[in-house]
Amino acid sequence: MIPEIPHLPMNPALQGQAEMIRDIVYSRNGQTLTLLLPWAPRDDRSKVQPCPLILFVQGSAWTTPNIGYEIPMLSRFAEAGFAVATVSHRSAQEGHPFPAFLLDVKCAVRFLRAHAADYAIDPGRVAAFGTSSGGNTVCLLGLTGDDPSLKTEEYADQSDAVCGVVACFAPTDLPALFDGFKNAPQYPAMMAGYFGADPQKWEDTMRRCSPVYRVEPGKAYPPFALLHGTGDPVVPYQQTEELYRKLKEAHAEVSAWYVDGAEHEGNFWSPEVRQVIRRALEQFLNKQNKPA
Repeated sequence: MIPEIPHLPMNPALQGQAEMIRDIVYSRNGQTLTLLLPWAPRDDRSKVQPCPLILFVQGSAWTTPNIGYEIPMLSRFAEAGFAVATVSHRSAQEGHPFPAFLLDVKCAVRFLRAHAADYAIDPGRVAAFGTSSGGNTVCLLGLTGDDPSLKTEEYADQSDAVCGVVACFAPTDLPALFDGFKNAPQYPAMMAGYFGADPQKWEDTMRRCSPVYRVEPGKAYPPFALLHGTGDPVVPYQQTEELYRKLKEAHAEVSAWYVDGAEHEGNFWSPEVRQVIRRALEQFLNKQNKPA
């Protein structure tokens, strides 16, 4: 060997390495997810310790999520030893009104538990993270774990409950949110797409898909972490305040943060925000070994 050439250590444990597996079909209706996984030696996942799972739902106004949008941020979790699934769901504006999006995401949780051994996932440590409509979805996921009225037949033997929820700028009160669109010319078509063809059922459907109306006193819930920008022009930060109050009144474990002046996405994502989210997810996944 040449003396002036320095030596560097290798990485036999593959620490800090991760891979991405795209287009995993998790439901017969064709919905897919992308998995980010810590590397396994020679890709043999039977030889590695099962890792906690973060299920992420990107905001999309309940249409088709861009599941690649937050890959740069999510990949850091995989490099730190977490499995991450970013999940698609059916679009409410393409003939799949509420609660199709929630049924799909619940199915994705059950699929991942059913295939936990294939991906070296710990099925007892699954937390949910979402933004905007995805934040609404993960809040509902946390509040309706294993609700039989929201369980489809696929992987029905698996749980769809989670052990923690992080929601950013999430709509939590849909009657209040959609009331602001009443004078828009597209209002009837928009409402029919989201809530079905019968206007008489819109109010009930909106309430069933509003986290603030799903909180029940005395019921056990996983811990929640809620974040919202005070300058959000799309979803008012008071929506997060309302859910925070409801969870507090129900004696659930909940923390919340204002992001000063932040809008919807974009300038919301400060380093401090990312640190809060990471700490919350790590706490949820390391604190509990089973869903609530």
